[in-house]
Amino acid sequence: MKNSSNHLEINVFPNKEVVFKDHHYTCALGRSGIGKKQKEGDGLTPLGTFALREVFYRADRIEKPKTNLPIYSISKTMGWCDDPNSKEYNKKVELPFDGSHESLWRDDGLYDLIVVVGYNDDPIIPNKGSAIFLHVAKPEYQPTEGCVAFALADLITILKDCSNEAVLKINSKN
Repeated sequence: MKNSSNHLEINVFPNKEVVFKDHHYTCALGRSGIGKKQKEGDGLTPLGTFALREVFYRADRIEKPKTNLPIYSISKTMGWCDDPNSKEYNKKVELPFDGSHESLWRDDGLYDLIVVVGYNDDPIIPNKGSAIFLHVAKPEYQPTEGCVAFALADLITILKDCSNEAVLKINSKN
C-alpha cells in the first residue's frame, strides 16, 4: 500500500492486525494499547507515522535478513539507553553503561531481529519514551512494553521490502 507521499506503509491497527503490501500479519502491541505516549515506561505503542532507521540481528542465531535498510549484527556489548536523565537517552550505547538501559543481546530471542523505529529521536525529548522497535513476538503475542512485535518469519518477510522509504503507521482505529 502506498500513501500520498509515496512511502511504503506498514499499517498497524489496534486489533493487532498489520497490513503491508496487501498481506495481513498478526502483531503484539504495548500492554497499554496504542496512544499518544506520555512518558517512559507507560506501555503505550505510540500513535503516528514513523521512519524505519536501521536493523540489528543476532548473527549467531539467524541468517542476515535481506533488506534495503542499514543492517548490523548485535554484539554482547550493545545496549539501548532508557534513562531520561542521560545524554544518551533513546540511543544505542556500549555496555557496560552507567545509566538505565536494556541489553540488545537477550537470551529469550525477542531481540534476535530488531528494527529501530524513528520515534522520539529527532529531536529526543527526555522521558517521552525510548527503545520503540519492531522485534520478535513472545509466544501467543503477549503484550510488549510499547513495541510492535511479530513472528520472526513475518518480520523477515516484511523487511525484504523495506528501505528508508518505508514507514510504520500506527493507527488508532481498525
